[in-house]
Amino acid sequence: MIFRGYKFRSLMLLGAVTFILLLTGCQERYQGVQIGAITYSWRSMPSTPEDIIAYCQEAGITELELMSDVVETYAGAPEGPPFPRNFREISDEERQEFRMQREEHAKVVSEWRKTAPTAEKYRELKKMFDDAGINIHIVKFSPANWSDEEIDYAFESAKILGAKGVSNEIGHEACERLGKFAEKHDMVAVFHNHGQPGDPEFKFEDFLAYSPNVMLNFDVGHYFGATGKHPNELIEELHDRIYSIHLKDKTAIDADPPDTNMPWGEGDTPLADILNLIQENQWKIYCDVELEYPVPEGSDAVKETAKCVAYARSLIEE
Repeated sequence: MIFRGYKFRSLMLLGAVTFILLLTGCQERYQGVQIGAITYSWRSMPSTPEDIIAYCQEAGITELELMSDVVETYAGAPEGPPFPRNFREISDEERQEFRMQREEHAKVVSEWRKTAPTAEKYRELKKMFDDAGINIHIVKFSPANWSDEEIDYAFESAKILGAKGVSNEIGHEACERLGKFAEKHDMVAVFHNHGQPGDPEFKFEDFLAYSPNVMLNFDVGHYFGATGKHPNELIEELHDRIYSIHLKDKTAIDADPPDTNMPWGEGDTPLADILNLIQENQWKIYCDVELEYPVPEGSDAVKETAKCVAYARSLIEE
């Protein structure tokens, strides 16, 4: 089933909302819905803290899921080998060499996390974002495979940055392990899905059962594209265990092409229904733009994120 009704909202309204966002920055919750972004959306652009703050201001964003590369690079983490832009074209020997370099770098960074005096740098970083009026609600350290000492570091660092949650990709071992650390630090471990819900045996409840401090970063686009199910069914059922949502517009499972990221308004994901359900119930769920469709020629990831924010707000009923 394809949900297309919201696509016919006035383009003039979208344009007006975009203009207002860029002019004012829209610092408040919009109609009771907090729309932010994950900094992964700007992976194609420079990502110093100053860059991220400027992107937020241009896109009218005051809430972030912050990727840990921004955090750790600022704190002085050893720089790793650059990812080859032509990775698919290099030889097997070159790929193996790159993997070995990454493994060695991971060992170096692991030791750095255990010994470097990072707390002061993270306090500095928090002040930078606070002064800009930007709240960090999640840090995506993805630490499930780290040592116990490093996982403590992840939660302690996220807390210094003002976040309540540390995020990771969903998995049984990850949920079982990080749930215990979340309890220890009085925080939440937040888990992101890709297309796993397309497996009939997959149940979010099985992962949430590991700890009351395990919550979801529910990616509605991946869920809809993989299952064809309306995300609101799951949101209504598990809203009290959903910490945040990743917003994107994907085509339906039976579309041509199926399960594909599209510019917002050109896919089939029922974004209007999702946002209005959250607004109607005033659920405290962060709704974060994750830009994954190809950036059009002549634009950039920040401009496209601003369009997504404006589009999302245009869908929310007053």
